[in-house]
Amino acid sequence: MTSTDVTTEAENSGPGGYAAARLRLLTEGARSGPPRRTALSGLTDDWLAGLFDAGARGASGAPGLRGVSLIAVGGYGRGELSPRSDLDLLLLHDGGDPAAIAALADRLWYPVWDMGLALDHSVRTPAEARRTAAEDLKVQLGLLDARHLAGDLGLTTALRTTVLADWRNQAPKRLPQLRELCAERAERHGELQFLLEPDLKEARGGLRDATALRAVAASWLADAPREGLADARRRLLDVRDALHLATGRATDRLALQEQDQVAAELGLLDADTLLRQVYEAARVISYAGDVTWREVGRVLRSRAVRPRLRALIGGGKPAPERSPLAEGVVEQDGEVVLARAARPERDPALALRAAAAAAQAGLPLSLHAVRRIAAAARPLPTPWPAEAREQLVTLLGSGRPTVEVWEALEAEGLITRLLPDWERVRCRPQRNAVHLWTVDRHLIETAVRASAFTRRVHRPDLLLVAALLHDIGKGWPGDHSVAGEIIARDVATRIGFDRDDVAVLSSLVRHHLLLVDTATRRDLDDPATVRSVAAAVGSQGALELLHALTEADALATGPAAWSSWRASLVADLVKRVASLLAGDVPEEPASAAPPTAEEERLAMEAFRTGGPVLALRAQTGPPGEDTEEASGEPEPLGVELLIAVPDQPGVLPAVAGVLAVHRLTVRTAELRALELPDGVEGSVLVLDWRVAAEYGSLPQAARLRADLVRALDGSLDIAGRLAERDAAYPRRRGVLAPPPRVTVAPAASRHATVIEVRAQDRPGLLHRIGRALEEADVRVRSAHVSTLGANAVDAFYVTDDEGAPLPGEEAASVARKLEEMLRG
Repeated sequence: MTSTDVTTEAENSGPGGYAAARLRLLTEGARSGPPRRTALSGLTDDWLAGLFDAGARGASGAPGLRGVSLIAVGGYGRGELSPRSDLDLLLLHDGGDPAAIAALADRLWYPVWDMGLALDHSVRTPAEARRTAAEDLKVQLGLLDARHLAGDLGLTTALRTTVLADWRNQAPKRLPQLRELCAERAERHGELQFLLEPDLKEARGGLRDATALRAVAASWLADAPREGLADARRRLLDVRDALHLATGRATDRLALQEQDQVAAELGLLDADTLLRQVYEAARVISYAGDVTWREVGRVLRSRAVRPRLRALIGGGKPAPERSPLAEGVVEQDGEVVLARAARPERDPALALRAAAAAAQAGLPLSLHAVRRIAAAARPLPTPWPAEAREQLVTLLGSGRPTVEVWEALEAEGLITRLLPDWERVRCRPQRNAVHLWTVDRHLIETAVRASAFTRRVHRPDLLLVAALLHDIGKGWPGDHSVAGEIIARDVATRIGFDRDDVAVLSSLVRHHLLLVDTATRRDLDDPATVRSVAAAVGSQGALELLHALTEADALATGPAAWSSWRASLVADLVKRVASLLAGDVPEEPASAAPPTAEEERLAMEAFRTGGPVLALRAQTGPPGEDTEEASGEPEPLGVELLIAVPDQPGVLPAVAGVLAVHRLTVRTAELRALELPDGVEGSVLVLDWRVAAEYGSLPQAARLRADLVRALDGSLDIAGRLAERDAAYPRRRGVLAPPPRVTVAPAASRHATVIEVRAQDRPGLLHRIGRALEEADVRVRSAHVSTLGANAVDAFYVTDDEGAPLPGEEAASVARKLEEMLRG
């Protein structure tokens, strides 16, 4: 059926015909994207025009068509109707008979409501419309896209002319207001190019920003870069169309649970492909906005300054000042541009030199300069000349200004020309709530963080390049650290590092997770732990670099990835490894270290009372010298919870369950049995835990002890309490979590078997694991708990009843049963 056929059916059949034609248009598979939006707008135009004509003829005393018109504004005025879009309509009249105007409005609005369509409507005279636009910027933006539907064309044309004239005359005042509106919206909704559940309309780089750029162009003060902008807007509109069809709702939020269906609607491979296209479109719009708003600011400053200059120098236009920054690079009017003598076609290092100069000066790289370099520059030879490598390091070490300059190079495709492997991580989403950024932006953020640590290491150039490359393997299948090691070796060779430096860089990429994983999941008192890290790192210089890279990587990931607690564990591990690399041999731990005075006191009291006793003590560490807000005060590392209880089954799950009931997060857990003094039969279990309050303050020790007594005697139903709390939370649809995985870590310790659990974090997870290990008849010597976002990675050091590591088959059997329990 052609669009003419659809329109004819709608005209002949009234509202019912429009509904059928609309349904057919939205469900026919052959039409989508701009053709469908155009057809839907045209179909709706004709239906509304028919309603207008019938209303004008049928209302008693209705005015003639010369005195009233129906106008589409906003998105409908642009002809961008998505399946569930609002209809933005203005009934414009010349002030005739109010009753007749009201009757005509009713004949227009009620059929729209009866159809179940969302309607944003107003009835105004031209003077009222103009006055409302002057008071409300959003109304004025909507009127800039006014489009005549029916009635008096002259009335509509006059309003359009007046509104555009007002907009251009008021641009010096209105454009700063529009820019502030865009900034406030970005603050509320975030950046579209990084969000896992983005708002296609409101987030920065979304459809509203694209509309704002159209408004700037209509002011005649500045214009956005046109290349790719229309295609980016079209892509976001296509995604919104598919989202409306997939959900049946007028929504602009691309929720996780709907992304696969939206991708299928668009014929895309999967949700990651969908997000990558959304991110690419948002990046184009965001960059166009940055360039456009800089141009607006420059024009407005020029207008404000020029009259004063003319008065001082008697007329004429002064030549802009140009300050040299580097060879072929100058500053002009707040931007970095190419010098007149620059020859990009003869200077392959110019792109990096200009970028480094801009970042060092904290200035944006001009659009004209980047495009001139992209159009004319020759590729760098392999390996790169030393100057190019040094300029890359300078760019990466410039701190926060690096981000804006890198985005300018990225927008014109220069990054992938310099580093072809970048293409696989560009705009790649990371489906992990811990990560704030796409893979490529995370790499740049890591370099920004690493730039603050360059005084801590002997080779800052290796630190910065390792920061840029540490996740480069995420564009390839398999373990990204393994793939990244190969890519990093190739890239480092290409950009001109010597063989020894290439080996260090590839090793840093291969082991960039080693320190934090080991520190949070392994027993640091076990010499096997320290030896394994020392063997992987190899030298004190590499350890120094890896320590700085670990912190920069975590800080660039998000607030959940780094804390004073993690920093203290990593620092402790680094200190031990450095000592070993310096030649000190770690002592083998005694089979039973002597108890502390506090442990002995609690143990005797537990034996005397026959029940658990406990003590709480705040733990602090030294202030972080490299944190952004170092206060000079010790930072809290959590609370030490020391528990002594007569030896009996079920202690671990009981303690873990009570802590979960009280919303305490467990970070580490040490368990040991203390023999009582000579002449006293029996033993006492001592548990040394590090905990932190999930919400608010810590509970009182007396309450913890009372609940622990009840948990041990079976009168406290921990599983039931946790289930009730879980049921009290509202159910939300979300991404299906991957199944839990339990493995045995080979050769992780000489004194125990290390069982590693990776699962979705939830209240009571440690309680369930503890029960399963108790049922497997193994003893838990210590537990190392690590939670990142929704993912828990816990390591348990277990032994048999005699305190020896489990035989291989038995360990595998325990891991298998534990995994089955967690999956059940």
